[in-house]
Amino acid sequence: MRSQAAGFVTRVTARNRLPLDYSVASLRLVDFLIDGLRKGGADRERARETLFGLGAYVGEVLVRRAGAVWEDFDADQRAYFGQPVGVRMPDGRVWNPLGKVHNRFDTGGPTESLQTFYLTLHGRARRVVA
Repeated sequence: MRSQAAGFVTRVTARNRLPLDYSVASLRLVDFLIDGLRKGGADRERARETLFGLGAYVGEVLVRRAGAVWEDFDADQRAYFGQPVGVRMPDGRVWNPLGKVHNRFDTGGPTESLQTFYLTLHGRARRVVA
């Protein structure tokens, strides 16, 4: 997933000069990008690759800033989360950044903010070296 996130950032920043720098603050930009897809009339299928890239990016922010590690979900987790991968936090909790991006796209609004998701996330490491 790390390479997925890096490839997405390379493609998006080359064309648009977006400051996707894996910072917590950049998650607000992810919120705006998803809102723009919704307002632009994209349906989930047309936005599928972009949403996957944004989900990989959000997960990578969790890896770099919160001490998470990427993890392939087992069959039960895949059924529950609806995604093949997620992240495991230092305290053992499992989170689904790909699903969180889809939730933001589907419902929008501040209750599904990716930046708020990070800031209220349980299980973060206190200090992570990126």
